Amino acid sequence: MRNSHSDTIVALATAPGVGAIAVIRLSGDRCVEVVSGVFQGKDLSKQESHTIHFGNIMDGDHVVDEVLISLFIAPHSFTKENSVELSCHGSPYIVNRIIQLLVNKGARLAEPGEFTQRAYLNGRFDLAQAEAVADLIASENEAAHATALNQMRGGISNEIKNLREKLVHFASMIELELDFSEEDVEFASRQELKTLIEKIDVVLVQLIDSFQLGNVIKNGVPVVIVGKPNAGKSTLLNALLEEEKAIVSDIAGTTRDIIEDELNIRGVKFRFIDTAGLRETKDQIEAIGVERAEQKMQESSLIMYLFDLSTESLATIQSTEQTLINKGKPYILVGNKLDKVETEESILQSNEHYVSISAKSKSGVDQLKELIWSKSQMDNFQPGNVVVTNARHYQSLVNTQNSLHDVLRGIDNQITNDFLAQDIRHALHFLGEITGEITTDDLLANIFSKFCIGK
Repeated sequence: MRNSHSDTIVALATAPGVGAIAVIRLSGDRCVEVVSGVFQGKDLSKQESHTIHFGNIMDGDHVVDEVLISLFIAPHSFTKENSVELSCHGSPYIVNRIIQLLVNKGARLAEPGEFTQRAYLNGRFDLAQAEAVADLIASENEAAHATALNQMRGGISNEIKNLREKLVHFASMIELELDFSEEDVEFASRQELKTLIEKIDVVLVQLIDSFQLGNVIKNGVPVVIVGKPNAGKSTLLNALLEEEKAIVSDIAGTTRDIIEDELNIRGVKFRFIDTAGLRETKDQIEAIGVERAEQKMQESSLIMYLFDLSTESLATIQSTEQTLINKGKPYILVGNKLDKVETEESILQSNEHYVSISAKSKSGVDQLKELIWSKSQMDNFQPGNVVVTNARHYQSLVNTQNSLHDVLRGIDNQITNDFLAQDIRHALHFLGEITGEITTDDLLANIFSKFCIGK
């Protein structure tokens, strides 16, 4: 039997496991009644919203735990339904027993994301804002947190709403023209429509282009460390992370597989990837590592090429730099083992892509971090900016842009109003998918199934 949105639902809202406190939340018309059935204390049905009450959870005559009950009476709750949050001691035994008692009184276990889904269905916020709730929970750094918070407060939703409102007016005028097709009247100026679409397209391009930055903010900046064997790549990774993450040895070819770890720089997550040394080898395992290093260079947002200042020739460095330029990605030339050379080539010192370090003594590592930040182009990010971080939103924006380009071509080719109206309807449909004005049960099920239970 399919679950109903009118059911009273219950779930653990805090992380599972042993803790000082656990919070169990309920939502639904009968949630106060359900909790009252196991609560010994004040009569909860007579208490005001946003009040907290101390008492016992009872299993018959047996006290299960001392708890605090927080009441949120509709519509003044997250879900806009009657809602209760029950704070108990964080024993898994206590939590499971209380939830079972609540189920016995008529609640059912919530599905993943069902609390947020109800908030969306009850008009608490739109679909894009609901998805931002999950991003906010998953945020691991300052930039991801700021972006998700902005989205949850309506950042991208407001942009989409403005675009949609402008299009709806023209769509309605063209639909009206269809009703008067025999009279050959024009309610919507084709030139004004064209000008509007061109203005909308500028905004769409900005939003679509922001997805690359948004993806980096959400998932981290992938930075690959490459170079010849024994250049000091693993030592550099350890110096950046300030821990012995990678094995360091004087034996060439020690690193044969990919080693990854994360570092927070200025509130942004950077994913550093240590790779096998780049060289021709007959060792089958090492050859696989070299192949994977090449693959990681293709997938990365930034390439750090590390070389030994004491052994690498200037000609080889310049040849390597040209190879990096041809890859079309931001790169940094990192001259390592500065402690083993007396002087550096002046042509290197004047190169904006170059920094010299001693990974072993950690000299120059702070300057390297500054260059990593600069090359990552994260200076373009401002916490208040609207940035697309959701792949679903990105695809809908691309589809919207394609539909509007069809409208422009239709105007130029003087197509009939019914086809023109259809292309505008397509654009409105794709914009509506982002905020949930246009949606399906399957889409909602897919989105909210990715949420944690209890949210």
